[in-house]
Amino acid sequence: MTEIVDRPAGASSKKPAPTRAASRKAAAPRAAAAKAATNGAPAPVVDVAALGELLLGKWADTRRTARALAARPELHKAEGLTHTEHRRRVFGQLRILVENGAVHRAFPASVGGADEHGGNVAGFQELVIADPSLQIKAGVQWGLFGSAVNHLGTAEHHAKWLPGIMNLDIPGCFAMTETGHGSDVASIATTATYDPATEEFVVHTPFRAAWKDYIGNAATDGLAAVVFAQLVTGGVNHGVHAFYMDLRDPETKGFLPGIGGEDDGVKGGLNGIDNGRLHFTHVRIPRTHLLNRYGNVDADGSYSSPIASPGRRFFTMLGTLVQGRVSLDGAAVTASKLALKTAIQYATERRQFNASSQTDEEVLLDYQRHQRRLFTRLARTYAAGFASEQLLEKFDDVFSGRADTDEDRQDLETLAAALKPLSTWHALDTLQECREACGGAGFLIENRFASLRADLDVYATFEGDNTVLLQLVAKRLLADYAKEFRNVNFGVLTRYVVGQATDAAIHRTGLRGVAQFMADTGSAQKAAIAIKDEASQRALLTDRVQTMVADVGSALKGANKLPQQQGAALFNSHQNELIEAAQAHAELLQWEAFTAALGKVTDPGTRKVLTWLRDLFGLSLIEENLSWYLMNGRLSMQRARTLGDYINRLLVKIRPHALDLVDAFGFGPEHLRAEIATGAERVRQDEARGYFRAQRASGDAPVDEKILLARGSHGSHGSKARGA
Repeated sequence: MTEIVDRPAGASSKKPAPTRAASRKAAAPRAAAAKAATNGAPAPVVDVAALGELLLGKWADTRRTARALAARPELHKAEGLTHTEHRRRVFGQLRILVENGAVHRAFPASVGGADEHGGNVAGFQELVIADPSLQIKAGVQWGLFGSAVNHLGTAEHHAKWLPGIMNLDIPGCFAMTETGHGSDVASIATTATYDPATEEFVVHTPFRAAWKDYIGNAATDGLAAVVFAQLVTGGVNHGVHAFYMDLRDPETKGFLPGIGGEDDGVKGGLNGIDNGRLHFTHVRIPRTHLLNRYGNVDADGSYSSPIASPGRRFFTMLGTLVQGRVSLDGAAVTASKLALKTAIQYATERRQFNASSQTDEEVLLDYQRHQRRLFTRLARTYAAGFASEQLLEKFDDVFSGRADTDEDRQDLETLAAALKPLSTWHALDTLQECREACGGAGFLIENRFASLRADLDVYATFEGDNTVLLQLVAKRLLADYAKEFRNVNFGVLTRYVVGQATDAAIHRTGLRGVAQFMADTGSAQKAAIAIKDEASQRALLTDRVQTMVADVGSALKGANKLPQQQGAALFNSHQNELIEAAQAHAELLQWEAFTAALGKVTDPGTRKVLTWLRDLFGLSLIEENLSWYLMNGRLSMQRARTLGDYINRLLVKIRPHALDLVDAFGFGPEHLRAEIATGAERVRQDEARGYFRAQRASGDAPVDEKILLARGSHGSHGSKARGA
């Protein structure tokens, strides 16, 4: 029997009404609005079903299966539980995943898996729909602990431990992070020193900052761990390696000798996971517990590795664990989709203020500012989703062996390091904005914004702190920039420098702006056409990345030849520009992914609407960085002034299709589980409008004081009114 904690007393058990039916009730007004938005021309129609298939991507069937599982009530987050109850519930939910074959896909066929890496991550990303704690707890068990044994171990390790990991007989931990070293894994202080006399490694935590910290499953559930430590043999430190270690007695659940730990306690979110701390006092483990795919120690203490370079070996070992970043990237996109579906659904029904009518109040989504708040984030979510699918396909190519060169792995690591920060930050921003856009209703736990926001908060710092990851991307961009000129002759380099100087002169003296103004002949319409064009957007976005990288690259030229302290100081003085360049690069990747996805759309109406959405994303990026484009002479004042107006026109065009665009996400009420997305608000608003309509028709409605005052300002009629 799977143990699941019951719903707490007082928790809502209401079943939401079908969302799709409520959406379709407004079909006629939406069609009229679409026609108005296109100035009377035939309105484009979105093929929601086909768009939904495009969004599901390569592993559509796997995602559907995972969503069906995530829709089951026994997997849903039960609000109001204590952290102890929540932990117990989530551990029970892991067994449901095992029973339904949801965890075996990525493991080797030799132990009952399917060697299906991309599909495994695609299914995992959907678990955020049920409960982010379940998703991350599953990620710790199978995506980190199990994956480390799988990818860093050998066939012997697989046969010995993977069956128990897969069926949850061996709940485990991924013990990499230390209190004193988070993202800087290479500097962790835990050691594993080889003793040839006993053929054992002695694992030791030398001081408090070297404790393993924030470790999922460490507080209560973990029976074993993959522990990362500095491998020392024969007096030589060979760097960070992974070791399999038993932590607790399976019967008593008490720590084994030499092992200790603490509970991290209540957190800001994800309280269904028992995060804790671990420390080791001269704990001996067999030599064969070294996960030795990339580095081995023989019985006599001799070290060997198929990768001679210590640095390359370290990054190769860590690269095998990139799936955590890939998983978080897609899960963050899924959370953004959930939030936008709920908020946009609500905004088509909720009415506030009678700005354009004496009787009817306005639908929230008809306000321009509301459209700006939600549609720009909807556009970015589509872009992030298409980029996430490209990342997942790249991940599958590498881990399946179809494209597994060093360059392929480096590209995968860089792509994951670029996209994970943007999608996780975007999810937090989207959840907050959607929460605010729904007013007080958005703050209610029953509508999930606040709960999801709290649970996803840590996504920005685990599996790599977002800022640190972008710095890794920036270093790769600089390396690629330097590589372009490593082998060129003097004449080529001279021409580049002269060309760069000429280009800078054109941009920074305003000549480019003058040329743009002359081309536009002062016409706002021509300026709008120039910036909305796909090629123009690509040129502006690409030029910003290339220029930023080139500027920093030039500033850092020769830094590696300086004394260490001076080189570090020079690099630090340009760190902010580096990270901004990396973010601009990641945004360009998202825009390119969106543009590539447009090429797969055959339905004309869907393609037109998605093009508007892509343009909204691209132009919003340019608007956000308008100061850079103006200061660097990339846009004239005429085109800059046109930008905001054109974005506003895109909002009007997209407005009639907003529900179609979020319906294509494919979420039903059982996935959203938000009371305000059930159509209940439309029922309330219709009831209110009907009441006031009947009251006015009856002639018994009280007279508004403002009307009396207005009448009074027009003579005798007002006098009678005041007399009355």
